[in-house]
Formats: sequence, C-alpha cells, structure tokens
Amino acid sequence: MTMMLEKDAREDLLERGYSRRTIGKLSALMAAGAAANSLLIQPAFAQQQAARGIKGAVRIGSNECWTGPFEPGVQAAARAAALGNWYDPDNYKGDLVATIAKVEGIPESHVMLWPGSGGPLVSTVAAFCSPTKGLVTADPTFESAWRTADYMNAPIAKAPQAIGKGHDVKAMLAANPNAGLYYICTPNNPTGTVTPLADIEWLLANKPKDSVLLVDEAYIHFSEAPSAAKLVAGRKDLIVMRTFSKLFGMAGVRLGLTFADPEVQKRIGLFGPTAGGLSITAMACGNAVYPEAGLIKARRAEMIANREETIAWLNKKGLMVQPGSQANMFMVDWKKPAKEVQTALLATPEKVQIGRNWPIWPTVSRVTVGSADDMAKFRSAVEKVTKA
Repeated sequence: MTMMLEKDAREDLLERGYSRRTIGKLSALMAAGAAANSLLIQPAFAQQQAARGIKGAVRIGSNECWTGPFEPGVQAAARAAALGNWYDPDNYKGDLVATIAKVEGIPESHVMLWPGSGGPLVSTVAAFCSPTKGLVTADPTFESAWRTADYMNAPIAKAPQAIGKGHDVKAMLAANPNAGLYYICTPNNPTGTVTPLADIEWLLANKPKDSVLLVDEAYIHFSEAPSAAKLVAGRKDLIVMRTFSKLFGMAGVRLGLTFADPEVQKRIGLFGPTAGGLSITAMACGNAVYPEAGLIKARRAEMIANREETIAWLNKKGLMVQPGSQANMFMVDWKKPAKEVQTALLATPEKVQIGRNWPIWPTVSRVTVGSADDMAKFRSAVEKVTKA
C-alpha cells in the first residue's frame, strides 16, 4: 500500500512521526487522485442537499458560477480539443504558467498548476501537518482541510470567527502556537468575508518559523481586496492557492494553482498529482481567460448587483443576513434549523437548492449568488416558505 507514495514522501512522513499504518491510509488517499476530494467530503453529502446539483433546480448551493467560461476561453478550449490526440502539442502548460506569472507579477518558478484546488489543499495538509504539528483554521471555513487532518490523525484547532469579520489571526495563533499549518480562506467560505492583508502579514511575522501559512484565495476575483500572492517571493513558509472554478466558471473543467517557493511546491507535490493530470482544453481555456481584466470586472459587478439586491430584500423581510461578504455567497439566519428551510425551499414550485449550514451556526444557511433570474426565484421561494 505504501508503495503508492514515493520513497521520499514515505520517509518524510516517518520523520514526522506517522505510523506505517497511517502512511498506508494516506498513500491510498493520494493514489485516489481526483477522487480523493470526493472521499473526504462524503460525510457532508449525507447532511446537505447542496453537494450535488439536482436536475431542474435553481442551483445556488455550491458556490458555482451561474454561467460558464468567458467566450475567449470557450473558443480556446474548442481549438485545443481538435488537438486532443496529443498530450501537450503546443506547450499549453508553459504558456499558461507564463501568463499567470505575468498577471500576478511573480516568477514563473513560483507557479504550479493543478487539476482543481481540492487536490493541493489535501496535499498541503499532508505535507505540513503531523501527529504533533497540527492544523489551525477559522470556524466556520471550508472543511476539506479539517477532514484531511482528521483522516491523518493530526490535531485540529479552530478559532471562532466573528460575524461580519475576517479570520481572527491572533486567536488562530493562540489556538495552537506550535501548529504545522495555519489555513486562511479569504474571502472565506462560507461567510464571504475578507481577512485583511495586514493580518496575514502579522500571522506570517508571529507564527512559528517552521510552520507554513496557506492562504486560500478561491474567491479573490469576486473581491477587490489585495492578494497575498506577491508575498511569496523570498519566503518558504507561505502558499497561496487559487482556482478557476469560481468567477471563471470552470468548476467542471478542473484547473487550480498554487503560488509558492519552488522548494515548497516540490514538497506539496510529494503528496499528490500535479500538472500531469491536466487536459490541454483546461489549460487553453485558463490561458485565454486569466488576463481578461475587463470581463472579470464586469462579471464581478454583475454578481455584486445580484447579491446586494437580494440582501436588501431579505433585510426588508426581517431576515438577518450576516454583513461583510465580498464573494458570491452570503449567510442568512432563519432563526430556526437551517436544514428545515433548505428542505422547504427545494419543495417550492421554484425548486431552489441553497447551501448548507455549519455546526457552529445551526440556524444559518449559506446561499450562493446566482444570475438575476436565479435570485428572483430564490426570493419568490423564500416568500412562500416564510408565509407558510
């Protein structure tokens, strides 16, 4: 079983105090490749309807974009598909890395491509956590890191996040001053709130020297907040993660990024598949859309308009929406079990599929911002459910 991991990876895990049994479990997880993320989120499927799309429903439950890739990306992917008999006929990987590095202002050596962002998140937890060096996150946040650490028997510490705020980095450090990995999701999933760059810099300056900070910027294009990407230069304790699954509308295409020092990228790569699993259509699409600042700005503005219109309506209805979201989601407090409301909305004629709740807030649902029509149907369904 352990042969599924390279020798260097197995030795690294042994040095960090893992048993051969745990290494076998982790090896099986890494061997699952793209299926690994599904394995780790299986517990969530049983508790929420948003994990998979329901045919005919208004799908505003999984933070997908309401529309597909920008047209230049669709055209580029179609051209690449015609060359699908070759693995990488025209250096798609190199072209995409060069485009990203230019847009972000970082060296090409600091860019790594992945088939989505679930893989590098799992691999980063595997690379930097151990039985004695645990994981620290906010609560609530994206749970994949929790599930991976739990799967690895690494300690998990969670710092409660104040409503309407970003991560409390001082509370995160206090929760475990000797962690192996600190995880910041900004804008955060599920709250959409941003952790200020100054707070990220504070945590970098005050955390243990041998720990690593992972900044997950999956939703950064929906916000105008500054990115942490330029902080990676000259550091071997910072990883910034991105995905094309959100604003770029490429969730099913599978394309993600990590920005980090090459030595750090190599360590992450020990524990998961990287660009070798990427299709040329994904890379062509990504290369075409990443520099499209005007299209990005327009899609962001469309999302914000739909979000703010719906939040204003909910507030007038007397429903409390948590403030501060800068992403394509918001949190509604129904003042009763959120799962009941989720079920009721799906049963309306509009058939609206909203997101789940997190254990820390059992009466609060995450709602994804969809198209103007999606949000109109959501409002209509809420009207029916709240009058019932």
